[in-house]
Amino acid sequence: MYNYRKRLFYPVHVKGPDPVFAKVLFEHYAGRNGELSSSLQYLNHYANFTNRYVRELLGLIAAEELGHMELISVAIIKLGGPPLTYANSQGAPWVVNYINQSADPIDILQVDVEAETRASHLYRQHLELTSDPNMKKMIGFLISREEVHKRLLQRAQTLIREFGSPEEFNRLIYDYKMSLQVLE
Repeated sequence: MYNYRKRLFYPVHVKGPDPVFAKVLFEHYAGRNGELSSSLQYLNHYANFTNRYVRELLGLIAAEELGHMELISVAIIKLGGPPLTYANSQGAPWVVNYINQSADPIDILQVDVEAETRASHLYRQHLELTSDPNMKKMIGFLISREEVHKRLLQRAQTLIREFGSPEEFNRLIYDYKMSLQVLE
C-alpha cells in the first residue's frame, strides 16, 4: 500500500535558524492534533472501515499525513530544532489516547472531519508565530491539504448516510488523486 519517494510532498526551505519556531512545530509533529496522531488514526479507521472506497480514501489520506509529518520533521531540523522525539512542543510524550479508535462508519468520518478542522486551526495559529516566508508558504500548503481532506471526508460521510452509488464513492478517490495533480 505504501511507497516511499525520496522527494518531499512540498519543498522545505528556511530563511535561517529559528529554534523557537522549530519547537512550536513539534506540536504538528507529535502533538494531540499533529501529523503522527492523524496518520495513526487514519490507519486505524482504514482497518475498521468496510466500504472499500472510503477505506481506500482513508488509506490515501493516512499516507499523505505521514508525508506531512516528514515535512514537519525536515523543517524542525532545518530550523535548528532539538532532536526529533515523539513529544509535543511542551515535551509531553505522544500517547495512544490522542487517536480515536471508533469502528462506527459515521463516527469515524465525523471524528476525522473534526481532526482535520483542529489541525487546520492549529496551523493557522502557528502561521502567525513565524516571519519566515518559506515557513508561511509551507504551512499554507499544509492548511490547504487539510481542507481538501476535510471536504472529501464530509462528502464520504454524506454518501454513507445517503447510500451513495459506487460511481459516487469512486469519484471521491478520483477527486483525491486530482487534488494531487497540482503538486506534481
